[in-house]
Amino acid sequence: MLIDDNPKIKSITPAQITKVFYPYVIAKTEAGSYVNINLSDKERKDPLFWESISNIAKAKLWVPIGERFHQLLSYDWTYAAE
Repeated sequence: MLIDDNPKIKSITPAQITKVFYPYVIAKTEAGSYVNINLSDKERKDPLFWESISNIAKAKLWVPIGERFHQLLSYDWTYAAE
């Protein structure tokens, strides 16, 4: 079965982090729309998070975000496909 056919991952959207500036993270989805990533209070206060998310943006990596709430996910497509 293809991952795209799995109904468990319909709520996960691939996105690239395009802008990082405290306290905002902007991402571009695979469909081409821009979304503001909703960050937790813990993420906003964590300097290692900001360094990591900046490095992800520079590397132009695709990350999984929740389609409904636009939050970064702690798991990826592999976890959702199981």
